[in-house]
Amino acid sequence: MKKLILITMVIMAVNFAEAQTKFYTKSGLAWFDAGTGAEDITGTNKAVTSVIETSTGQIQFSMLIKGFEFWSQLLQDHFNENYMESDKFPKAIFKGNITNIDKVIFTKDGTYPVTVKGTLEIHGVKNEVETKGNLKVKGETIDATSEFIVVLDDYKIAIPGVVKDKLSKTAKVKINCTYTILK
Repeated sequence: MKKLILITMVIMAVNFAEAQTKFYTKSGLAWFDAGTGAEDITGTNKAVTSVIETSTGQIQFSMLIKGFEFWSQLLQDHFNENYMESDKFPKAIFKGNITNIDKVIFTKDGTYPVTVKGTLEIHGVKNEVETKGNLKVKGETIDATSEFIVVLDDYKIAIPGVVKDKLSKTAKVKINCTYTILK
């Protein structure tokens, strides 16, 4: 009888683990640097929402543009009003897939290099993107990190002539999210 109970518990645990295929965060971090060295133009958003579907590799990110914070309120105002037009384009959204999801073992702690491919929408413009990153599995959490470059012109983000020496034509972006099982 004890063997039957043990076997039943193992089967239930395996089924439970397989059913837990969605991981979620609403406190991910997005950071960017668009300065040229003449001025510090960095922003941080600590409210990135993201979901990973581990069985398919689907991944989505969403963040409010007004969620970016800067060292200067004036810089933050210019970012939202003049460059990003946050009232008109309130979110940045990524929808895509981890193309090598089969290489990630979600039941084994470790760091796994991944390639992510999908559509990034910023400022009302959608572009296909591909980047590298890492998934670090530890118990029932996943840490995701990535760095990539966004070309401002690709998203129709205009740089006024008066600040063209202070603002880069590209933004270096870093993403860091810690996911837990979506229940």
